Amino acid sequence: MPALAQPEPPHLPHLPHLPLDGLLRRAAERAPGAPALRVGDRTLSFGELDARADRIAAYLECSVGRRGARVGIANTLDADFAAAYYGTVRSGNTVVLLNPLVSPTRLGKVLASAGAELAVVPRTTAALLADPGDRPPCLSLVLVTGAGDGPVPGDTVPLDLVLDAVAAAARCAPSGEPAAFDPDAEVCVQFTTGTTGRPKGVRLTHRNLVANAAQTATAHRLGADSVTLNHLPLHLPMHLNSAVYAGACQVLCPDPEPLASLALAESTGATHYYGLPARLHRLAADERLHGAPLPGVPAGPRLTAVLSGGSALAPDAARVLAERLGVPVLQGYGLAELSPLTHSQTPDRPAPGSVGAPVPGTECRVVDPGTGVPLGPGETGEVQVRGPQLMAGYLGEGGPPVAEGGWFSTGDVGRIGPDGQLFLVDRLGDVFLHDGELVSPSAVERVLGSDPRVAECAVVGWPDAVHGSVTWAGIVLRDAGAGPAVLEEIAARANTRLAPFERIRRVEAIDAVPRTPVGKPVRGELRATVRSRAAAEASA
Repeated sequence: MPALAQPEPPHLPHLPHLPLDGLLRRAAERAPGAPALRVGDRTLSFGELDARADRIAAYLECSVGRRGARVGIANTLDADFAAAYYGTVRSGNTVVLLNPLVSPTRLGKVLASAGAELAVVPRTTAALLADPGDRPPCLSLVLVTGAGDGPVPGDTVPLDLVLDAVAAAARCAPSGEPAAFDPDAEVCVQFTTGTTGRPKGVRLTHRNLVANAAQTATAHRLGADSVTLNHLPLHLPMHLNSAVYAGACQVLCPDPEPLASLALAESTGATHYYGLPARLHRLAADERLHGAPLPGVPAGPRLTAVLSGGSALAPDAARVLAERLGVPVLQGYGLAELSPLTHSQTPDRPAPGSVGAPVPGTECRVVDPGTGVPLGPGETGEVQVRGPQLMAGYLGEGGPPVAEGGWFSTGDVGRIGPDGQLFLVDRLGDVFLHDGELVSPSAVERVLGSDPRVAECAVVGWPDAVHGSVTWAGIVLRDAGAGPAVLEEIAARANTRLAPFERIRRVEAIDAVPRTPVGKPVRGELRATVRSRAAAEASA
């Protein structure tokens, strides 16, 4: 079959010749009084956010004393993250993103592997680093955000204290024209989630992040009158940068309750709602969503779209939400290595089940995983992407691992429709073979998940001497007291809708699906357990 004819990549708007922090400076100069961030009762204008970034930059210039140092910053849902993020870049140093939801061991490994010299973290994270004996040797100072309510833990310092000192010393006057900068200089290190292996530090540049800010703002139709509601557990640079690029206001919603986030979208006039798939699944299944009257539903006359990313959102859940909220529910796709967005659905190009077309300036193809040969329309293979958002490389390694022509292999399996929309099948390491046929765990999970008795589920391959692998399903039942007969009924019902090679051969109840702190399923843990049990059975 001939290779898929690639359409011209969507037009990428002219990128400003600015450093990453220059996006904030530009927004502050254009509309200093316009709201940039809202969280709770606090609203921070672009001018105020820019001034706070100036003070952080001034402090780092004095305390670190050089450019190129790495500063760990916890990406919590607060204004201090945004100020510290842009202020660190403005000082000529590199942001190392710290997930405040990870274990202390993981936190220490991230700080140590990145060589972070200073950390800016909330009180709960600071408590893990309060004793100098527990810190990585490279970390000399911990600054605590949101510390106004009382003393900070151990040998740490309130961020507001040092910034007040900087302001008093008048060492934070805004500079004039942006200084010369290298667009390919490292400005941010983001660690992969580690769902498929050891977490790696992804090195991102000014060019990567400015380009992806423009790509995201264009794909999501963001403008200066947009209000984006962030209902994610973390403050991700993608959403921050795109809103600042567009001059849009971002509303932060730390409350994990989905219905509370809809009420906030209503009260703030949100135009774009960003949600985590796991939370959107809960929202779609919540009986209160279908009741009336209910504050916040529909989620406001200004809302134009609900946007989901990070992992797959079941088409049934997307349909329910779209019908109830009266706006399109759009899926996106990306990787840390690509800053991160590469694909997004748009309201004018719906494609149920897809993750959308490439964002402006991005190209995508599907290749045979064994040979690297491009595949034709509708054929399934490994997804490759190239564009200006591709990382500089991994920490401790050289440039990004790319195929000929600059194509980056994502490790995801998918196919491209005739209009360029990408349909993902699964991770390359998650799929397995049954009698030579490729089985997608995600496809089986979607069928299982449509059963109202299933709260959540996970599928992996059970090693089998005859077939290669057979489908094993772990199911979290809504009725925890239901017996094995119910599990067998669920599997039998699902098997009527599955191909013979996909059918579930083993099923059992589990307490929970292992997930990362941001909700991505970690099939590796289940796969290791299943393989160990299969080996024990085979040797018995």
